[in-house]
Amino acid sequence: MPKIQLNINDVKRETMLASGPGGQNVNKVESGVRLRFDLASSDKLTEEQKSLLFKRLGSKLTESGELLINATDTRSQLQNTEIALEKLNKVINDALKPRKKRIKTKPTKSSKEKRLQDKGRQAEKKKQRKKPQIPPGY
Repeated sequence: MPKIQLNINDVKRETMLASGPGGQNVNKVESGVRLRFDLASSDKLTEEQKSLLFKRLGSKLTESGELLINATDTRSQLQNTEIALEKLNKVINDALKPRKKRIKTKPTKSSKEKRLQDKGRQAEKKKQRKKPQIPPGY
């Protein structure tokens, strides 16, 4: 499956005050970036990919079906935008990756024997903890 590569023209970009590094600048410069990607109206994705993304990213989407990605890592708005775009592309491509089907396996003969031996050892250990039984008539 080809990787999806979104660019800044495919998303809505908002700036915000960042809480990360920046000293006094943190309170007056909007260096943080939030990207809004509207899955439903995207023309870069097929209908099949959209339905798969809605299913797999359901908890990360807003009520209107937008995926929000924040980046406040650096002091630079440009670098934060690049970081957010990388995060967005990673989230989307990870969600579109085909899942491996689990193959059921049976335990080996040696693992069964080991389990039974461990079980026997544990039972013996607990038996040793009990008080000795006094036969009736003593």
